[in-house]
Amino acid sequence: MKALESKTVADMVTENIKTAHIFKKHGIDFCCGGGISIEKACQKANVDYDLLVQELLQVDKSDSRATNYNSWELDFLIDHIVNVHHTYVAESIPLLLQYSERVADVHGHHYKELLEIKSLVKEVAGELSAHMKKEELILFPFVKKLVQAKKENSEAPQAPFGTVDNPIKMMEEEHEGAGEILRLISVLSNNYTPPEEACNTYRAFYSKLEEFEQDLHQHVHLENNILFPKALQLEKELNS
Repeated sequence: MKALESKTVADMVTENIKTAHIFKKHGIDFCCGGGISIEKACQKANVDYDLLVQELLQVDKSDSRATNYNSWELDFLIDHIVNVHHTYVAESIPLLLQYSERVADVHGHHYKELLEIKSLVKEVAGELSAHMKKEELILFPFVKKLVQAKKENSEAPQAPFGTVDNPIKMMEEEHEGAGEILRLISVLSNNYTPPEEACNTYRAFYSKLEEFEQDLHQHVHLENNILFPKALQLEKELNS
């Protein structure tokens, strides 16, 4: 237990992605708000610290490379983020927009929150689409150049944006914004719980929204807690 006292929530999830499910279950933010101690996170979420620690200690700590993202090369991690998470978001957005329109049109007169959820889905869809494009066209290619420079033992590439810290800060702010929108959707939807009499489309909409939020948490974790700190450190090494 003492070993855990010095770790942040982000540290735990970086070391073992399976711990993310425990934090998620207890309502503890492990992506944007993961930079605080486990004890402080428990206090904020009103969770029994000793109980949480016992659950964390019981997690199967697999060293499988399939989930040990912290051991991956940054260029490989970037490809994974784009191919898995960016692709998922791009494929899910049209479906979520269709669901939100249909469910709001049919049920919005009775469940007023659906009108607000529809607006928020449209907002997060636009924000994430622009966000991913910036990553794919600007930030990620530069990080790959840093990786290549290290492999070739050459100088750091010149950044058009000064230092990699600048676009990273912007991306982290945008992660916060998207996370806040999904948090509001979660509250409005009663944690994605449809009414008992909800039709299948209504149920499918909430199920998809919950899946979308879970994927975003994993997506943001890989960037905020693994990719970005390592990119900053790599640039610093190359410039030293």
